[in-house]
Amino acid sequence: MQRNANDLPLEEVARALARCDDPQIIHEFLLSWFTLREVSDMQSRWRLVQDLLKGHSQRKIAQDLGVSLCKITRGSKELKKVDSAFKKMLDLSFGP
Repeated sequence: MQRNANDLPLEEVARALARCDDPQIIHEFLLSWFTLREVSDMQSRWRLVQDLLKGHSQRKIAQDLGVSLCKITRGSKELKKVDSAFKKMLDLSFGP
């Protein structure tokens, strides 16, 4: 991914999150930073990629979560990328 000067704030947030070892602080930070709608969207996207990894069909996921096939296809493409950051984060979520 190509980076530019506008990426600096996001990189700073990423560094802060990586340094934080308290999931509760991160949870509270995300709830304070994003609107309830944005949080709901993130939760749906996280769930849909989990369901994709479990082998659920895209149509079933769309029906269960009420999300568009477009969002599911995007998630599927992200998971298929070589060295997918999304896949790495999912793997981390199943850790201790």
